[in-house]
Amino acid sequence: MSIKKQFIKSKPVCKVTFSIEAKEAAQVAVVGDFNNWNPEEGALSKLKNGTFKGAFDLSKDAAYEFKYLVDGEYINESEADSFKWNEFAGTENSVLEV
Repeated sequence: MSIKKQFIKSKPVCKVTFSIEAKEAAQVAVVGDFNNWNPEEGALSKLKNGTFKGAFDLSKDAAYEFKYLVDGEYINESEADSFKWNEFAGTENSVLEV
């Protein structure tokens, strides 16, 4: 799993690339505050090596809670900037700061 941040000087956004190795998975998405936890808006593309990857433009100077959704199972990003307890979900969420 990994997160790559690329700040764009001409715009108030950060291009964030999410990638997760899931060779056996059929569908993977990244869901969070930035896409209303909607798997369709966070769908990742599967590469030939079994990694799922996708890039999203997120507003800068913000923190977002998120998780990966791998074949219906929620998974945290081990390289997240931090983790935050979520009362609604009853679990910790990954946190991305841009």
